[in-house]
Parts: sequence; C-alpha cells; structure tokens
Amino acid sequence: MPIEFEDTKLDDIIVLKNVSQTYDEGKSYIIKDLNLIIEDKPGQGQFVVILGTSGCGKSTVLRYIAGLQEPTSGKILIHGKPRTDNTVIGMVFQQYSSFPWYTVLENVMLPLLLKKVPKEHAIVKALSMIESVGLKGHEHKYTVYPTLSGGQLQRVAIARSLIINPQIVLMDEPFGALDAHTRFKMQLLLANLWLSFQNTVIFVTHDIQEAVFLGDDIYIMKPNPGEIIKHIHIDLPLERTYEIKKEQHFIDLVNDIEDTIYSINKED
Repeated sequence: MPIEFEDTKLDDIIVLKNVSQTYDEGKSYIIKDLNLIIEDKPGQGQFVVILGTSGCGKSTVLRYIAGLQEPTSGKILIHGKPRTDNTVIGMVFQQYSSFPWYTVLENVMLPLLLKKVPKEHAIVKALSMIESVGLKGHEHKYTVYPTLSGGQLQRVAIARSLIINPQIVLMDEPFGALDAHTRFKMQLLLANLWLSFQNTVIFVTHDIQEAVFLGDDIYIMKPNPGEIIKHIHIDLPLERTYEIKKEQHFIDLVNDIEDTIYSINKED
C-alpha cells in the first residue's frame, strides 16, 4: 500500500500530489497516485534518496520535478507553486553531460554566462567551484574521456549544477557507471559539498549502501505501478565518513532496507 505524507509547519520545497503516468489511456500505469512532500529543514537542507529497483519510476519522478516530463494527472509544486521556466533547479545525469568541445572551465562557467553574468566574474566563480570539487589544475582540459576520468567528468557536472546556487539539485544515478573505489570517493565529495551548500538534493539510486551513506531521508519505491511504499529517516551524523560504513548501526540499516526491498520484489 502507498503511504500518506502528513504536511507539517515546515515550508514545503517539493510536493507531488496524486501523480500518475499512463501511456495507454489508463489500461496500465507506470506510476499511480504517487504522493510526496519534501520539506525544508532550516540551516541544514535535505538530502533525499529515492531508492528502488530498475523500472519503478524513480527517474521519472526526477523528470517531473525538473520539468522535463509532465504526468498524465496530478500536480507538481515547487515552493507551493507550479514549476516555471524561472525555477532554478540543477541536475546531474548518469551519462556524462559535459560539452566535449568545451574545457572544464568553459563547461562550469556556462550557466553563469547564460544568466548574463559578466565573463570576468563567471571565471572567478567557476575557478573557485572547480577547486571545491577537486579539479584544480584541470581547468583547461577538454571534457572528454580519457582526457578526464569518469569520476572527473562527473565532478565537472556537479560543479556546473552547483555554480548557480540552486536550492534544489536533482541527481539521477550519477555514480552508476563508476568503479567501486571512484564511486565511494564521489560519495564522500558529494556528502561534503552538501554540508557546505545546504541545499535540497534529490538523489536516485538502486544501491542500498549508497542510499544509506548519503541519505537524510530515504523513500523506497515499488514497481508495477510505481509508488512510494516506505519512508525511512536515516539517523546517522550529518557528516558522513568512511568509518560510518563500518558501524553496526549502518550495517543494520542496510540490512533492514535490503529485507524491505526483497519483500517487495517477492510479492511482485
């Protein structure tokens, strides 16, 4: 059964109301009657993870919030209002999304130039952001593999998404193509950046350990049709470190979520 979300006195950042998606006039649904409220946590931001197996609709939920897709029915509200072209949302995809004919610096500063920020100011801010994501010294390299590694290309994408200081950042399995060592390095980087920027991150993954390590709140989705069936608050310290993964509480959280997802798939 889908779960209901109780609104509180906190400001709503994102609200999905009774959202459904069908491509055959209601004979079947990709997503059905999905509801979700993501609220502001003052002075902290939110790191929300949408977790589920392939095909459950979690990436579709991100596309709704980004304005890349409209649901068949239901409403998506950002700060209490329908999304407009002026809504500032950053997005990082699983596929490398940098322009290969641009350098690291040119890619990162591009959103500022599109907003008519003077070029000299854009360069200064882009260089600072490039340093924040650990790419200092690579500013004038072109964003193409193997000139840059997969992890470095995703650092470029993260820097580009954060440079306009969006309150909402959407991340669609951004580390899915990386090897285990690079993936964990990127998780640590992202966790530290989130503490610095204190924005609302909506992160999609099917990796349970990744979800627990990064998440402040986890929403588990089931497929056929896609709906949120469980909300889990992750009561770990806000600052995530390598050592946390060795703690019994972390291991217990991973096992509990694994059992939940196993039960969902068994029922289907």
